[in-house]
Amino acid sequence: MNKAAVLFLIVFSVWSCDYIRPKQKPEAIARVNDSYLYADEIKGLVPAGTSKADSLMIVKNYIDRWATRTLLMDAAEVNLSDKEKASFDVLIKQYTTDLYTGAYIEQVVKQAIDTTITKDELLRYYQANKENFKTTGTLVRLKYINLTKDNPKFAVIRSRFNSSRKEDKKALEGMTIQFKSYAFNDTVWVDMNQVYRNLPFVNPDNRDRYITDGISYEYQDSLSAYLVKVNKVLDRNQTAPFEYISPTIKQILLNNRKLEYIKKFEKEITNDAIKNKKYEVYK
Repeated sequence: MNKAAVLFLIVFSVWSCDYIRPKQKPEAIARVNDSYLYADEIKGLVPAGTSKADSLMIVKNYIDRWATRTLLMDAAEVNLSDKEKASFDVLIKQYTTDLYTGAYIEQVVKQAIDTTITKDELLRYYQANKENFKTTGTLVRLKYINLTKDNPKFAVIRSRFNSSRKEDKKALEGMTIQFKSYAFNDTVWVDMNQVYRNLPFVNPDNRDRYITDGISYEYQDSLSAYLVKVNKVLDRNQTAPFEYISPTIKQILLNNRKLEYIKKFEKEITNDAIKNKKYEVYK
């Protein structure tokens, strides 16, 4: 064999080995079989200000998880049947398609849909469907103040709380820094669970004593005083008030509007493709 032939074989062998064997980039930090984890893949993994010891632990845990997943993937490639892998490939392709098309449609809808829902639209839908809107729990309209019982202005606060004058309500709003918690708007419906959180002395067993239509009272414990005035109580399985259910109705109307637009958009994009000969069915 002449020298030219030998040189060719050496070059070919080197080239073949390099071609077959994956090249390890200089910045690789771990390897599992023929898979490499590179430094740029863990950039931003460790939050700023993390100690050196914690940083090392975070990186080590990430590398270990990567190694485990990669080993499992390699084992799956070997042990799963071609039929199983083919079925998974179909699912992966469908999932990718759904992700891309879903994101694109969401973008188109966001740009095209008018999200304004008028009160008249809400009312019309409510009146037509009110039997479908039932309360799933007790709703309450009330106002209250929670303050320390030794507040030096307690008498003034109580007087203003019980008053119906706008001047007194405005004066109370200017004193809220003195209160532990409060709610002045007794025209807003709230869930009973919220009442339990804000008035901890009320519970399901004594609820009827403290939460009844039109009741007003003062409750004190060792540290706090509560001024409470209940406007209205609506029990479970009653027709939900419009004011309470309107956010839900708005979401329903918006979703209906989006679905109608998506249906129209999909039909238009298909018809345009047929018209421009980008889509055809072979017979």
